Formats: sequence, C-alpha cells, structure tokens
Amino acid sequence: MTEDIKYNGPEMNVKKILVLLLTAALILVLFLTRTCSQDQAGNDETEQELPEQYVYISPFDSIFRMYADSVCDWKMLAAIAYVESKFDTAAKSFRGAQGLMQIMPSTYRHTLAKMGVPDTMAQNVELDIMVAVRYLDELSNLFSFINEDERINYMLGSYNGGSNHIFDAMRIARKNGVNRYNWNSLTPVLISLSDPEVYTDSVCKYGAFDATETLQYVRRVKRKYNEYKSLELMFKAAEILVENSKE
Repeated sequence: MTEDIKYNGPEMNVKKILVLLLTAALILVLFLTRTCSQDQAGNDETEQELPEQYVYISPFDSIFRMYADSVCDWKMLAAIAYVESKFDTAAKSFRGAQGLMQIMPSTYRHTLAKMGVPDTMAQNVELDIMVAVRYLDELSNLFSFINEDERINYMLGSYNGGSNHIFDAMRIARKNGVNRYNWNSLTPVLISLSDPEVYTDSVCKYGAFDATETLQYVRRVKRKYNEYKSLELMFKAAEILVENSKE
C-alpha cells in the first residue's frame, strides 16, 4: 500500500496563481513583440548595434533618464510625477503647486536661483524635472545622517509636507526616546503633531501639522516605484529571452 504524497511547499491561493500567470503572460507578450519587431527590421538593421531599450512608463521617460542621478533613479522620478500629477503637465493643486512635479512656486523660484536659472524662463516639463531633481538632492543632503534605505522616506515626506515638520517630529521623538532615524518609528510621532499637547511643546518649532496626506504620499510613491521596478525586471527578462533565442 502506497502512502499518500502530501505537498509541503508554499501555499498557493487563487490570487498568487493569477499574479504568476499574468506575469508569465506579460513576459511572453514582451518576448513575442520584441522578436517580431526585430524580424521585421531586416538583416541590415540587425547587423548594426541597436540602442538600449527601456520599459515604457510615461511620455517623459527620456527626460527622467536624462536627469536622474544617484539620489533618485528615473523610475523614482516617474513615480513621483505619477502620484503628484498623473503625468498632467497642466496640473495645479489647491495649494498652488504646479506642473508635472507639482512644486510650490516659492520652492520653484528658490531652486531656480540656486541653479543660476532666471525665474523669468517659461516653465516647461524639462525645467520642472530639473528643479525636482535639484530639490530632491538638497533634501538628500539635509538628511544625509540617515542611512540610504530610510532616507528616501524622509525625502518624500519633506517633498510633500515640508522638511520643517519632519524635523519637528524628529525633535519630539528624540525627547521621548523614540528612534527618529526610522520612518516606521517616526510615523506615530508625525501623526501626533496634530495634538495641541504635542505641537505646543517647546521643541516643536513649526506648530500643528496633519501628517495624514504626507504619510499616504510616501506609501503611494514607494508602491508605484516598486511597480515600475517590477515592470523593468519583466522587460529585462523579455530582453534576455530575445537574446537567448538568437543563439
């Protein structure tokens, strides 16, 4: 009598199976698309060195790649732009932030001055992205004492809600023995800045702050960034399949 064989691997629910199937289907579509496009190009073109290919995210990908740096790669810039304006260059918030990257006019002019660019220059997409990158670099320097993995949270929080309130929360955290260098630990302190007992503390210099939007913003940008990274990984997997099919 044979014993029943039991499966001891990871549990696979319907959602996980669907995700795996969709991922496999996307890789297959990318593979077939790239293979067909190269076949149609003819032998003359395949003998030449083809330009590096990138996953498509937005109409502004080439500009994101042009100005991305070691602080924020181009997919992070795209994630910020999506969450800020959904890639709408004419977007304007009720607070007055404008353009693709939704930078406040005062911050925009201040950053332009540091870049040596006259603020009389007409606002455009490329300039928006240049200003955003410069501003993010400044925020990175401002929080340079925080490790890189955590620093992006502080940068994004400051991009949305202003660095002054982030530093207020860090001062409150320090006073109360909370780890101010960890975003998850700092989150409850940020939430508490709407409490009069907290924002009237002598170490809190910039008053009341409702951190709800800022905390949601950080989560949304990081989630979108992870989506874009996954898309790029799948795109690269399709690239490898195309290359291997030539061998």
